[in-house]
Amino acid sequence: MFKKKPNIKPLAPLRSSDRRKIADQIIVKFSIATPSEESGNKAENDHDTATVGIGAIRNSLLPENSQSARFTTTAGKDLKQVSGTVYVGAYPGEEQRVLWIKLEDRLIPTVYTLWKNPNIVPLLHTPDIVLQKLRTGADLMTPGLAGGPPFPSGAIKDSVVAVASLEKPTVPMVVGTCQIDVASLQEVRGAKGHAVRGEHWHGDEIWAWSLGGGAGGQAPDDLPAWGSSNDGNALADKLDDIAIEDSDDEHGQGGVPVPQETAEDGKPVARNNFVEGEDGRPYEDSGVDLKEFSSKEIDDIFWNAFLYGLHHFRNTHKSDPHHGLKFPINQSAMISNLVLPFLPITSPAQTASLNIKKTSWKNAKKFIKALEKSKLLKSKDRDGGECVLLDIDFEDPAVTGFVPYRLPKKDATGAESGGGGGGRAVTAGISPSDDSVGQKLSKIELYKPKESLAPIFTAASASHHTLYLPAELRPIINAYIESEKLISETNKRLVNLNPVLANAVFDGSTALDREVLAKGSVPRDALIDRILKSCSPYWVILRNDATRDQIKAIAGHAPKVHITLETRSGNKTVTKLSGVETFYIQPQPLAEELQKSCASSTSVNQLAGSSPKKPVMEVMVQGPQRDAVIKALEKRGVSRQWVEVTDKTKGKKK
Repeated sequence: MFKKKPNIKPLAPLRSSDRRKIADQIIVKFSIATPSEESGNKAENDHDTATVGIGAIRNSLLPENSQSARFTTTAGKDLKQVSGTVYVGAYPGEEQRVLWIKLEDRLIPTVYTLWKNPNIVPLLHTPDIVLQKLRTGADLMTPGLAGGPPFPSGAIKDSVVAVASLEKPTVPMVVGTCQIDVASLQEVRGAKGHAVRGEHWHGDEIWAWSLGGGAGGQAPDDLPAWGSSNDGNALADKLDDIAIEDSDDEHGQGGVPVPQETAEDGKPVARNNFVEGEDGRPYEDSGVDLKEFSSKEIDDIFWNAFLYGLHHFRNTHKSDPHHGLKFPINQSAMISNLVLPFLPITSPAQTASLNIKKTSWKNAKKFIKALEKSKLLKSKDRDGGECVLLDIDFEDPAVTGFVPYRLPKKDATGAESGGGGGGRAVTAGISPSDDSVGQKLSKIELYKPKESLAPIFTAASASHHTLYLPAELRPIINAYIESEKLISETNKRLVNLNPVLANAVFDGSTALDREVLAKGSVPRDALIDRILKSCSPYWVILRNDATRDQIKAIAGHAPKVHITLETRSGNKTVTKLSGVETFYIQPQPLAEELQKSCASSTSVNQLAGSSPKKPVMEVMVQGPQRDAVIKALEKRGVSRQWVEVTDKTKGKKK
């Protein structure tokens, strides 16, 4: 369906209530087990755990800050127009992708969703040579089915299924709709007809879509969790007649013969990788396993996570009096940056237990008050019941003597914010894919002489086709002045005009030109400045060790990063940021960092009016976040002089 690029309209943020509603529809539609179903015979006091577990499932199916947009495309031999909705979201550390497609009342997951949510749809198999044909838009024919019968019980007519190859049996690569009741098939050899109609596949335009216009995400080599649903049937059954039919074959006679295939024996083994600890300190075992935690144990885990957070910032920002933190810190930012990244969550099953609501404090404010009682910090209550941190004692023995434990390398879903299970990238609020942090940028302005100035450069033995720095133009102009003996005898600072300078530089179009022409002379500095303005401007931005010769200069004046503050929905202020791509900054990782540092929602959309072929992205942050945005830009080498701020809330340009 998506062989051709669909027309996707601008994205709009999903309200939290709508996101939950859609996620619940997905849970019901695909019969996804929830904690309340798995432990229906537990006591009523497990209700909170079930609620948090459902929240984690919702976040996994449709992450927070997801967006939606309408789209249109064509499909089928008659190129029938099809319209629907795409839901776009980003998993931790990854850029935004299309996660779900809605056609009429049907919700179809993309391969990105299936790679993160194993076993939510039945998984069928076919040889790799057949799969390659499916990834060109062909339908899977019944003889092309491998690994059965029996086939997964959920693969009934009109159900959504995934298709993987025998070579990589745990990695879904195609998503389609069953055209027959595959589950009831007793024999596939010699059978005819379509089994699965392809809706979306790895390599189509939905897979390739991204806000930044980059390539689609690479498929993983192995997803062991998908293999856990196999019913024990070997996927190495020998196949005699395997056929596929291309949906675009006008004669309806598609199909290729495929040799007998044998799958690899053995099941993939999941790996458990960890990151290094803090320098200079040995690791201790965190002591966390998959058991149910008591309230006291959860209290200790949260307390140690906070100490770990302080220990991390103290060691990584030693020269800063506040160790990289900016006070006051609101309670949500404190939980997001100083606690959640340091929770030792090693599996999704632990997200239900490691939640602030399961502690004896029940909420962040009481947790902060308990920390204050232990002299670790100072806090203050604000209007509206919010609690903020005013100061932290980084020299407390509990912080200086803290020994860090191991944290999982990959982010586990957090119980409160969808973060959790940190690592250094999460701790610092920086996406692991963001390589712009710490870069060094230099902006160079160049000038190319116009044809009318050619005699000046020729007389000075210089080319007028070359780009020059301002400092390089001065000796060329001085050489011309001396070669033509234009220095005034009465005042060495004045230059007498000759016909070349009079015609090429001072054309008499302004009062100043007419005055200079009337006097017949001009100050040397004024002449050099005027020649500089007569040249065509160019610019180039160099990154790190790049040189001027390695980067192609661009005509015009150097652009700036634009920050705009404006009011929306009556009295809500938002901060918009655009133009960062020129400075080697990826908008999506920047938005993820701002979401954490500002404790606010963010979104990334194409800037209105920008070219679809070379789109400029706009990052939007809730609230007046100018200072936080400028600070994030400075970390990426952008000087304040390269930033233009427009405050529409006051009608002023700063």
